[in-house]
Amino acid sequence: MPPDLRPLPELVSFLETLPEPHILCDRDYRIIAANAAYRASWPDGRNVVGRTCYDVSHHYSVPCDRAGESCPLARSLQSGQRERVLHLHHTPRGEEYVNIELSPVRDVHGDIAWFIEKMEPMHVARGVSDHRGLIGRSPAFQHMLEMIARVAPSDASVLLQGESGTGKELLATAVHEASRRAEGPFVVVDCSGLPETLFESEVFGHERGAFTGATARKPGLVEAASGGTLFLDEVGDIPLSMQVKLLRLLETGTYRRVGSTELRRADIRLVSATHRPLKRMIAEGTFRQDLYFRINTFPIAVPPLREREGDLPLLIDSLLERVAPKRRLVLSPAAVAVLCTYPFPGNVRELRNVLERASLMCDGEVIGPEHLPAEVLHPDLADGDLGIVPAASRRSSEHQGDPLDLEEVQRQALLRAVRTHRGSRRELAQRLGISERTLYRRLRDLGLLDGRGGVENGSQGGA
Repeated sequence: MPPDLRPLPELVSFLETLPEPHILCDRDYRIIAANAAYRASWPDGRNVVGRTCYDVSHHYSVPCDRAGESCPLARSLQSGQRERVLHLHHTPRGEEYVNIELSPVRDVHGDIAWFIEKMEPMHVARGVSDHRGLIGRSPAFQHMLEMIARVAPSDASVLLQGESGTGKELLATAVHEASRRAEGPFVVVDCSGLPETLFESEVFGHERGAFTGATARKPGLVEAASGGTLFLDEVGDIPLSMQVKLLRLLETGTYRRVGSTELRRADIRLVSATHRPLKRMIAEGTFRQDLYFRINTFPIAVPPLREREGDLPLLIDSLLERVAPKRRLVLSPAAVAVLCTYPFPGNVRELRNVLERASLMCDGEVIGPEHLPAEVLHPDLADGDLGIVPAASRRSSEHQGDPLDLEEVQRQALLRAVRTHRGSRRELAQRLGISERTLYRRLRDLGLLDGRGGVENGSQGGA
C-alpha cells in the first residue's frame, strides 16, 4: 500500500475503543484493520486483515453488488454519505443477519480513502434453520427485517400489518429485543380477547372500590410495561369507546387508573399489530382516523407464507425441531413438493399444525405425503375448516395403499410444483429442498421430462 494511502494510526486506535464490531476498509474492499470486538466474534482467531470484506462475510469472489446484493461500500462511493443495509453474513455461529452501518473517511484532499464499517448482529433472525427466532432468506422476508432494523433503535410507534398466522407477535418481540428498551419488560395486550367492560381496567388499572368486584388496587398493563414495550395485538378489535382513551395516552403520555384522579405518566414504546383493513374500518366509522395516524408512525407489512419464496424448507426443518424435539424427523421430497403447492391460508401457524399432525401420524423418521392431512393433499376437495374429505374421496383413498398409488401421489405433487413454478430447474430444486440431480432423477422416473430433457408443462430445463 502506498504511504499516502496508509490510514492514520490514530484512526486505527480509535476503532479499538468502540464496543461494537468495526472494520476499516479501503476503496478496493480490502480490510485494513479490525477492532477487538470484531476479533472476539471470531473465536478461532482467524486473521481477516488483508482479505476482502465480501470474501470474509459472504464467501463471495466478487463484491456484493455484483452478486445480487446491495453493497453499502459501492453505494457510499456513489452518494458520498453514510449508508445502512441489512446483510446475511457467514459467522462461526452460522449464517446471521447483521445490520451494517458504513461511513466514508476522507483524506486531506477531501477524497474518500477508507470506510469504517460497524456491524450489529440481529440475534433474533437467522438465514438457516434454527429452533428459535425468525428464519428466512426470501427477498420479502429480508425487506421486512430491514424495516425492523431501521425502526427498532428509535421509540417510534410501529404497526405490523399482515394475515393471521404470519408471526406478528414474534416480530414485535424482535423490535423490542433490537431496541434500547431490550432490558425492559415486553407486555402483550390481546385486544381481541378483552371485552369492552374489562378493557379499561386491564390496560390502565383500577383503584379499590372503582367498580363492583374491585376489592384491591390493580396496576394496569401500561404500568407493567413501564421502561419497555407495550404490544397491542389485534389493535383493530379495540372497542370504539376505548380508542379515545388509548389516543389520549399516546398524545399526552399520561393516563389514569379507573376510579382515580391521579395522572400517571407512561414510559412505553408502542408496537401494534392487526390483520384487519384499518383504512376500510376508518371509512366505515369503526376505527378512529386520529388513532390510526398515532399508531402508524412506521408501518411494516408482514408477508404471507405464500410470498416467501424459498423459505418453506427452512421453516419446515425449524418447526419439526419444535414439534418433535426428541425425534430426527425429515420430510420426503414428495411431501415437500405437496407443501410447496399448498397456499397455506393460515400461514406459519397452519404449517406448524400440519407438521405436528404429520409427526404424530408418522412412526418412522421420514414424513411422506401419506402422513399429511387430507386438506393439504386434496385442497380442492377438502373442507378447509373441518379438515373433512367428502365420503367418495375417503372411500377411494382407503384403497390407495399399494406403492403404485404412492408413486402417483408423488407424480401429481411434482406435477403441481412444476406447473406453478416459473424459473429454472435449479430454482425448482431449491424450492423443493433437494439437489438438482435428485430433481432430475425423480422427474425422469416419474415421466415428467420431455424428449429434450426439459420439464413437461412447467419450468425450463436448464439452470
